[in-house]
Parts: sequence; C-alpha cells; structure tokens
Amino acid sequence: MFLSKDFIETAEGLIFAVVAPGTERGKVLCFLRYVKDENFGWKKVATESANVFLKKHYPQYLYYSPVLDVHLHAVVIGRIVKHHQPRQRLQQIMRLSQLDVIERDLFQLCELLKQHGLDLTQVGITGSILVGVQKYSSDIDLVCYGRTVFHQCRAITRKLIAQQQLQELNDADWRQSYERRSCELSFTEYVWHEGRKANKAVINGRKFDLNFIDDSVHSEGAAYQKCAAVTLQCIVIDDTHAFDYPAEFKIDHEDFDAIVSFTATYTGQAVNGETVEVSGIVEKSQEGVKRIVVGSSREAHGEYIKVIRA
Repeated sequence: MFLSKDFIETAEGLIFAVVAPGTERGKVLCFLRYVKDENFGWKKVATESANVFLKKHYPQYLYYSPVLDVHLHAVVIGRIVKHHQPRQRLQQIMRLSQLDVIERDLFQLCELLKQHGLDLTQVGITGSILVGVQKYSSDIDLVCYGRTVFHQCRAITRKLIAQQQLQELNDADWRQSYERRSCELSFTEYVWHEGRKANKAVINGRKFDLNFIDDSVHSEGAAYQKCAAVTLQCIVIDDTHAFDYPAEFKIDHEDFDAIVSFTATYTGQAVNGETVEVSGIVEKSQEGVKRIVVGSSREAHGEYIKVIRA
C-alpha cells in the first residue's frame, strides 16, 4: 500500500514523494523531490525545476489526474525499484548504534514521546531522513498513522513544551518557516494560526513537524471538475478531518459543502464555530456537490484560509 509521505525511487535515479494513497490507473501519484547526480549525489529539486526537468528528460512521469483535476507526477508501479516507508525507516534508526547528529535528535525525540505513552510502531519519519540525504540543518518530519496517535502526539508535545523538555519555535524559526511556505497570509497571521496547532516544536535547536496520515482502507475518490475562483466568509461546522491530506473543513453555507486544502499551510487552520475567509477554486462533482479547494496548484498562489472570528 502506497501512502502519502512515502517516497518511491525509480531506476533512473529519481525519488518522488507520494502525495495520495493507493493508485490511480495503476500509477502512484507523486511529485519529484530528488534527482541523483553522478558528482554530487542526491540533489533536491524545487517544484518548477522538477516540472522542467521531467518535461525534458522523463515526460512519461508527467501526469494529469482526472480524479483530482490537476497536473502532477505519477509512476507506474512496475517502474518503482524501491519503496521508502516512514515506519520502517524510523524503526531502523531506533536500532542503530551509530547515529549522526540529526538522527540523535530524532532518537531523543522519539524516546521522549515513547516515555509519555506514544506507540512508536505507529510513527514514521519522512523527508530527507527517510531516504538518508539529511544535512546538518535538516528538520525532522514525523508521520503519525491514525487520528488517535496523531492527536496524542500533539498533546504530548504540548506537555513536553510546558515541562521545558521541548521548546516552542523562536522568531527566527517562525520567519524561516514562513518564508519556506510562501503563502498568502501575513507573517503575523501565519504565526497566529500555526502557533495553536501543536504540530511543530524544537528539540536541541532543531525544528520538527508532526504529520497525520490516515492509513485506513481507501477507495478512489469522486472526480471533481474545476469551475471558478471564489472568495467568501463562512463558519466551520466540522473540523474532524482538519489535519487530513487533503484537509477538509465542513462549512455552513448554502452553496458549498466544504473547504478542502491540498496545501500543508492550511492543515488544521480552523476549528468548529470559527468564521473563516477562504479564497480558492470551486470544484463540482458529477453528483453536483460543490466544494472550495485551496491548493489547486502546488504553490496555491492567491489562495488561503484564515480565521477572521474565533
């Protein structure tokens, strides 16, 4: 089973990050993250560079998803030579006798979480550490499998911060995080929304993130067609899936059923009863259900969700 936050590797020396569970038409939906260079090893590639690179060298990995109505990347299962899985990688690191500085911070963090009752068999590591290309400045990207585990991990993180065993992000950390996101919110708005999510903290000066993956059985979702851009205000009435991928916020609105975000910036952005302003793209299913999508493109330029009344 392929899950979001897994990485897949092809024989050509390409590593893709999986962005959707399961497969679509026999292909794993993903996005190119690393390219193997003969002289410099694995090189990380940005979004636009990835598209240009594949168009020039491997156009067979460019893909249009009729289900998501979006252009991204996809790999036929038969082309995958290695499936990098976060849970397996974390268990491997926890058994190692020789660890680099990033792995030591990860090990210490996981031991703290374990001491407070977290089941580490339901936790994994993604990002650069998953494929062993981490640098001294790398962040730690933990993956929690299952809603209960994820919310338990958030609660433990809050507790450890209160006990001063973990630290909150400082101004420099927040600024770096904000600049990396390149989002439509002001810096002040970004920090206010992020600071209450309890899915980021610092250990030994190194930032870590908590990610939620629903690893229950998935079926192919309904196909949606993009319609038009919209900006409006509404009240969130169900935040159960606020941290899912994609994040979903059910709303009280006569025309739209929900706000859906494919952009990590807006995961967990609002809670029940809050009034939000949303700017996104209207999508309509074949059954006539309409939703507002934030993150119709990977960068989501001009699209956002922000609380205007808590």
